[in-house]
Amino acid sequence: MPTCDDIILLARYNATMNRNVYDAAATLPHEAIVAERGAFFGSVLGTLNHLVAGDTIWLMRFAGHARALRALDLLRGVPVPSDLRQSYGDSLPILRAQRERLDRTITALADELTPHDLEHVLVYRNTRGMAFRKPFGSLLLHLFNHQTHHRGQASTLLTQAGVDIGVTDLLMLIGDLGPA
Repeated sequence: MPTCDDIILLARYNATMNRNVYDAAATLPHEAIVAERGAFFGSVLGTLNHLVAGDTIWLMRFAGHARALRALDLLRGVPVPSDLRQSYGDSLPILRAQRERLDRTITALADELTPHDLEHVLVYRNTRGMAFRKPFGSLLLHLFNHQTHHRGQASTLLTQAGVDIGVTDLLMLIGDLGPA
């Protein structure tokens, strides 16, 4: 089970890496961002949109947490997207605005969590209506792992287009404890 500190670190990493990917993508013309590149979600924009859709779906599920976490207040009562390809914008600036809102929500959620929250069993339904009961802390890890997986795909697409997003290692955010 992750700790609250682990979740805070992953939320910081998530926001930092998303910012780096969007900064790198912004150096390309719109045509290059929307160009079909043979990736699972087609283009750089399609891949980044999938991350926004996936995060939106998971955060809306998380809003069902028994403690009614304040960071998720804006998501309660909003219809859950039914598709992982639902469009959140047809341009990088529009999609980026949504991404930044989600990253602020994720960071606020991480800051609000208690160890008891992580142990909570969350009951939710997937996009096909199937019911699940899973540990909330593990679902948070899935959220971050899903981000890392598809951000890696976006990074590859950007590299193929001639753009480097820089260092992507979580290690860069882990503080050094001093001499051994």
